[in-house]
Amino acid sequence: MQITKEQVLQALSHVEEPDLKKDLVTLNMIQDVHIDGNKLAFSVVLTTPACPLKGLIENACRNAISHFISPEIEVTVNMTSQVTTQKNTGVPGVKNIIAVASGKGGVGKSTVAANLALGLAATGAQVGLIDADIYGPSVPIMFGLEGARPNATQENGKTRIEPIEKYGIKLLSIGFFTDPNQPVPWRGPMVSTAVKQLFNDADWGDLDYLVVDLPPGTGDIHITVTQSFPITGAVIVTTPQNVALADAKKGVGMLMMESINVPILGVIENMSYFTPAELPENKYYIFGQGGGAKLAELVGAPFLGELPLVKSVSESGDAGKPVVLTEDGVTSAVFKDIAERVAQQISINNAKATGYADVINR
Repeated sequence: MQITKEQVLQALSHVEEPDLKKDLVTLNMIQDVHIDGNKLAFSVVLTTPACPLKGLIENACRNAISHFISPEIEVTVNMTSQVTTQKNTGVPGVKNIIAVASGKGGVGKSTVAANLALGLAATGAQVGLIDADIYGPSVPIMFGLEGARPNATQENGKTRIEPIEKYGIKLLSIGFFTDPNQPVPWRGPMVSTAVKQLFNDADWGDLDYLVVDLPPGTGDIHITVTQSFPITGAVIVTTPQNVALADAKKGVGMLMMESINVPILGVIENMSYFTPAELPENKYYIFGQGGGAKLAELVGAPFLGELPLVKSVSESGDAGKPVVLTEDGVTSAVFKDIAERVAQQISINNAKATGYADVINR
């Protein structure tokens, strides 16, 4: 039978993008349609390579062609992606800036930031990570880069820092420029200048996501980052205890202030439960249960998931190879799932912010 491009687009207009609640044709997500007799090939351009619904969308496309045109058509679907953005981030080449924050120290925020960045990169996204915790930088240790120094080049009389690349992502930390054995007494203006340089003076290239590990609390660095650069959204990290939750609420409150107004992408509860290595199916909620989910509900944000309290997480970070890169199936899988959820939420927020116009650049 002879089929036309118009028939193909009409059939695929019945396939809805599950998160954006509009059909793929309206969202301009169907591209490169090629017809050769009864052979049909086309591309579905997703809004992120980390889309957790990729398989569902592909099956829906195949079913639509079979149902609305003919089951005899030989269909090839190329699932690709083009990460969306809603505004100029202020950093050339960077599409989305993700802040990782917590109101309290010691909740594993840096561990989450590192594994989130690597989880996004594992899907095929281009990712960078800024360690903006000026007072306690962790990236040099967590990535096995203690003593490493970034290269610098001169461009039009201005110094450009080249982020260090490891495990497929680009990294910058104030720890790359200081002696790890010497304390550095930072005053307010010095802090703001140093943090801005990690963004403005670095040659980040083209990035889909730039993850920023903020320090605990609600101080100068938070204000500098959120008011100097349009943040796509923030991920809040907490533990189940009431003390951590109380501080996390303050962190969320600061981000939601009218003068800052950073969207909350979701809440992650770290050290949620203990799982013995010899009994991997067992979960023991030794610090309480459900606090992170309640916080997410309170602030009207998605609950992105629970992370277990297991020795391999800290051991991997101390060894310079974050756990998402290891063969530890359970914890690595949880981090990758959370990374997909964060990317999914960014795509939804970007589409809403632009009124679903030009979701995929035309």
